[in-house]
Amino acid sequence: MTKKLGFGCMRLPLIDKDDQTSIDLPQVERMVDMFLDRGFTYFDTAWMYHAFESENAVRKALVERHPRDSFTVATKMPTMMLKDEADHQRIFDEQRRKVGVDHFDYYLLHNINGSTWETARRLGTFEFVAGLHDAGDVTHMGFSFHDSPDLLDEVLTAHPEVEFVQLQINYLDWDDAGIQSRRCYETAVAHGKKVVVMEPVKGGTLANPPEDAARLIEGLGAGASPASWAVRFCASLPEVMMVLSGMSSMEQLEDNTGYMRDFAPLTEEETNTLLRAARLIRSDTAVPCTSCRYCVAGCPKQIPIPTYFGLYNSHMRDPGSAHSKMYYANITRHASKASDCIGCRKCVKACPQHIMVPEMLADVAKAFEAE
Repeated sequence: MTKKLGFGCMRLPLIDKDDQTSIDLPQVERMVDMFLDRGFTYFDTAWMYHAFESENAVRKALVERHPRDSFTVATKMPTMMLKDEADHQRIFDEQRRKVGVDHFDYYLLHNINGSTWETARRLGTFEFVAGLHDAGDVTHMGFSFHDSPDLLDEVLTAHPEVEFVQLQINYLDWDDAGIQSRRCYETAVAHGKKVVVMEPVKGGTLANPPEDAARLIEGLGAGASPASWAVRFCASLPEVMMVLSGMSSMEQLEDNTGYMRDFAPLTEEETNTLLRAARLIRSDTAVPCTSCRYCVAGCPKQIPIPTYFGLYNSHMRDPGSAHSKMYYANITRHASKASDCIGCRKCVKACPQHIMVPEMLADVAKAFEAE
């Protein structure tokens, strides 16, 4: 039986935390080796992860060091970067070169939403990927999705040929009015599709929940980590075939593979406890940012938006502490400030969490730049 934990290659360990290209390859190699040794096989990367270096890292740490039949690899066509039909073949050929494989086991259209759905229809992106599938260049085709259940229904109705959908699901977003994880999952299931889960720990938020939520989760017992409960929540959904975890250290990998080797679904009581914890976390989180960095790629001022939102969340939890302000001051010595935002709103269109980024940056500036 295939184990449900996938290695997400979006948050690999870094040598320099401020440089997404500075991947700590020796540590990634050790993580890959342990992942495979413990019986897990699924690796997920994408064209734009780690400032376009993730696919190269997968080749070096995985493909060049292990037999091709010992792993499965997924990557994605970057719909948000397509300009014309010729981009399809150019990018796909480059991805095969970067990853070092003759075919991809899983291939997705990346980040389908209201805007990229129009792009995909105009350029025939679904049809291009279906052609790759028919030619044997990809074994399974799907798409990742960040939008409403209604749009998901529209896309799946138009393209019943896709085999799976990658959705943002976690217990914090399960009943969230914006993300609507539950309804998106139910829509995919209604169309007979398997589901791959992304952001099960919501960018680390559920690995380090606020104190009141953490106490509630600790009451479940077993000495399990908060992250383990978050991943198991997703893996317990019957139509979920894989849960991706963006692991940034050996410690995270050891924890995840430890409890997922002999996975046990959550009980109803455990699920309800996590949903109660979600209500506490929502009341304690100012900005629901997952640090995916999609907003940074198109920012004309190159503002490190996720970094500032992380500092702002820490500041709001402990307004009396000077640490967040100190870190902000250090970063702005060599990076744009939150107040440098020009309000172009490219970030809003790119954000999978539907965050009103310019408005929140104004709050960050008010908190950290007032003096």
